[in-house]
Amino acid sequence: MMLRPAGLADIGFVRSLVGRLENAPYLTDEDDQALAGYLTDPAARMLIWRDDPARGFAIFCDIGAASGAVCLMRLALSEPGRGEGTVFLRRLIDHGFGTLQAKRLWLDASGENTRAQRAYVRAGFLLEGRLRQHEYVPRIGRVIDTLYYGMLRPEWEALEPLRVDA
Repeated sequence: MMLRPAGLADIGFVRSLVGRLENAPYLTDEDDQALAGYLTDPAARMLIWRDDPARGFAIFCDIGAASGAVCLMRLALSEPGRGEGTVFLRRLIDHGFGTLQAKRLWLDASGENTRAQRAYVRAGFLLEGRLRQHEYVPRIGRVIDTLYYGMLRPEWEALEPLRVDA
């Protein structure tokens, strides 16, 4: 199983990834109650990547918006650098457009997260804007730029298919 819906038992895993020092500049930390809210919100989905053990998570929001725009608001792998990021991100994109029927999929990235920026562009997202000195991140004690990336359904449809064994 590549992606599955998260449950209450997965909140500890999600918090463990978000709480890592190396993720502090990039991921918003929410308490258990806020994360549990994504499990019951009809406009949100929290997903777990792989199983036994879980190796990543993602949260989609704004599902069902009149515009058809769906936000991929948070994603992380438990072991970045193992070569799974490309497939993980593509599975999320396919889920957004396929399962969630998005007309547009968008996400943001810290201006300091160059690894994510490269991954999003490689996956087919277009940089749509940069808000300079936009967000104060208490966990790191400084203000960062926020970059916005987007992909439209026709752009997704034009992507090369993901190999079945990936």
